[in-house]
Amino acid sequence: MPIERVIVRNFKSLASLDLPLHPHLNILVGDNERGKSTVLEAIHAALTCQWRGRNLMYELSPSMFNNNVVAEYLKSGCIAGGEPPTLLIELYFTDDPALALFRGTHNSRNQDVAGVSLTIELDDAYHQALCDYTAAAPHGAGLPVEYFRTYWRSFAGNGVVPRTLPAKSSIIDTHASKSLSGADRYVAAIIEAAITAEDRVGLAAAYRKMRDDFAANPRVQVLNEHLKASPSAISEKSLTVGIDTASRSGWESVLSPYLDQIPFSQASLGEQSAAKMRLALRAQSASQVVLIEEPENHLSFANMARLIENIAKEAVDRQVVITTHSSFVLNKLGLDKLTMLGANGKHMRLDNLPPDTLNYFLKLPGHDTLRLLLARRAILVEGPSDELIVQRAYIDRHGRAPLASGVDVISVKSLAFKRFLDIARLLSIDVIALTDNDGRPEQLKERYAEYLDYIDYDDDPAAPSLEQQILKVNELPVINTVLGKTFAEKTAALAYMKAHKTETALAIFASTQAMTYPGYIARAVEE
Repeated sequence: MPIERVIVRNFKSLASLDLPLHPHLNILVGDNERGKSTVLEAIHAALTCQWRGRNLMYELSPSMFNNNVVAEYLKSGCIAGGEPPTLLIELYFTDDPALALFRGTHNSRNQDVAGVSLTIELDDAYHQALCDYTAAAPHGAGLPVEYFRTYWRSFAGNGVVPRTLPAKSSIIDTHASKSLSGADRYVAAIIEAAITAEDRVGLAAAYRKMRDDFAANPRVQVLNEHLKASPSAISEKSLTVGIDTASRSGWESVLSPYLDQIPFSQASLGEQSAAKMRLALRAQSASQVVLIEEPENHLSFANMARLIENIAKEAVDRQVVITTHSSFVLNKLGLDKLTMLGANGKHMRLDNLPPDTLNYFLKLPGHDTLRLLLARRAILVEGPSDELIVQRAYIDRHGRAPLASGVDVISVKSLAFKRFLDIARLLSIDVIALTDNDGRPEQLKERYAEYLDYIDYDDDPAAPSLEQQILKVNELPVINTVLGKTFAEKTAALAYMKAHKTETALAIFASTQAMTYPGYIARAVEE
């Protein structure tokens, strides 16, 4: 029972989102604050009506609502007749006769389909109270969530009962949980969820026996006798010590995991993350929807490769949604499973890329395709030497490195330009590719006929390379100063520059000498 579509309104950073999902594997990428984690939280909340392990109706917080929507409402409020903010999460299921109980038109698309919705909206009984609050609310005040109610319903309009849900979900986030009093609660919760009822009873009995044995220990009894005899100004009752026997202090709360006899909290962060992820994937075998937050956290490439193999296997029988900033994860699991989240809920799926472009990136697991996907603007160049010179040109123009402005200069072989530009066109990424004309500008135009809006170069056939372009726009004394040489003619300088491309680029990048850059580079570094 896969989820076909997720619709979110006014939930945290997502003011509006309509996101289709693949039935098996989904990879979400995007810059920070684009809503990747929020999508996972939204899916889990709509399938459980829980927030961080507790019933959502008892955990309502102003931070759940989109800040901009709330601020706009509080600014005008009832005075302008504005509608109070409503938080909505809808999950649309695949067409399945077994989901008849969840089928109906009670959804924002008015479609007769199966699904569930989670809504947090104003309780009508508090409408006037909210109006009074907005009239008097100081600047920066939050939404009074005590006036709101939670509704968990099927698209048939009925309240949802957890046992009738067609799917269970679980969130795996290895770096969100902290260790407390020597026990990692994340690992403890996973182990507790994975064992049988019989095992749980046995563990509880063993823990109770351990507490009883501690209390019966002669040294503990001597200590308690001493405490009983000590006067107390606070209470007339006897003071003793023992292991907490309250029901809330069961074996789970004192469990202390070990890795090869090393306390879990003292193991490396990479080992902790790998162990948590392995345990979680096993323990969540009953979940049809598995939500994974940044699986690459603290992992080496070897451990990450093993983990990705396990995730790929899990995605065969279940629906998996992953957030990541790792190009390794992206390329290994498949660019065709990628959804790029942009600002304001905008998103694009890459399964519409030309097949040869998809295959190109799938065969390059180490290539940093995410640099293009996450850049505000990208400049593609043909090699490391070109990259250094463009970096320097940008610094000279703006007084700062390109990345400080969200501009990434990416070294790409010219034969791969079209592959990257296919992604740029699909996602409307601001990209320019800089290339030599190789003495054949007309052939260059033919080669990139469909991409000319993304390509820039100098069409002088007498200056086919970057080195000749630099010599064309700079006098020889400038070149000699930059290179630390005393060439008498430009032909000698050109021969040196072409034979020492890297040294020349490094010299230009490090030099304090002002110089002129070819027109196509100067245009590329303009904002």
